[in-house]
Amino acid sequence: MTQHLSDAEPAMPVRRRRRRRNVTLIIGVTLVAILLLTALLAPLLAPYQPNAQMMASRLMPPDAAHWFGTDGFGRDLLSRVIYGTRPTLLLVSLILLLTIPAGLLIGITAGYVGGWTERVLMRITDIFLSLPNLVIALALVAMLGPGLLNGALALALTSWPPFARQARAETLALRRSDYLAAARMQGITGIRLMFGHILPLCMPSAVVRAALSLGGIILSAAGLGFLGMGVQPPTAEWGAMVAEGSKVIFDQWWVAAAPGGAILFASLAFNLTGDGLRDRLDTRHGN
Repeated sequence: MTQHLSDAEPAMPVRRRRRRRNVTLIIGVTLVAILLLTALLAPLLAPYQPNAQMMASRLMPPDAAHWFGTDGFGRDLLSRVIYGTRPTLLLVSLILLLTIPAGLLIGITAGYVGGWTERVLMRITDIFLSLPNLVIALALVAMLGPGLLNGALALALTSWPPFARQARAETLALRRSDYLAAARMQGITGIRLMFGHILPLCMPSAVVRAALSLGGIILSAAGLGFLGMGVQPPTAEWGAMVAEGSKVIFDQWWVAAAPGGAILFASLAFNLTGDGLRDRLDTRHGN
């Protein structure tokens, strides 16, 4: 009887940890799904046109007609927040499409080839990693011009180094593994080995890092919009809406609070998803 109890006691904390991890992942995925559905169904969900100006109703507080109130041009803030999910998610998607392939390519190449190739690639990675993301992005957008695509390029240029360093570390650990030795014995070498065998093993951690970094990317994108370097007016964009609301924040707080809450919601959604994916896919965090 005592033996059965001693065996059951360690299993209880493990089950509790698994339940917490599952709950975190479910909540995060649910919130991300809400964001995606909001972006897809924006014309159906928004009660007003996002750019419709009603000067007679400017700076109205939240009420039954305007749940989030109105801004300085009388535009419905709820409608603009809903439509603001579209450029934010599009910007995030463009950044991920640029950063993940670039980071994995550089990291796997450096870890597999080694020698001077590794030293050159990783020194370049260290240089970009040492640069402040938002400052460099602002400089690039100032040269290229404001806009969604230019903002994505600017943020992507400073977002790939963590993916490269992680891919290199995993490739170094795999390079002498029995799995790759067996592949070499079958005549698989070079690019086929790198991208047919090493790349699939690096993808789970890259997905986790991408999910965890999305919150910071959203904040950086909002920072560009706040400074007028992102999506240009009159398109609804959360950072630009916060900048507009900051001018009247002490008297009409809802103008900045509505898009600020949306930024918080999106960051929380992706952070919870990243935490859940890390616990599920990263074996180093235990079962």
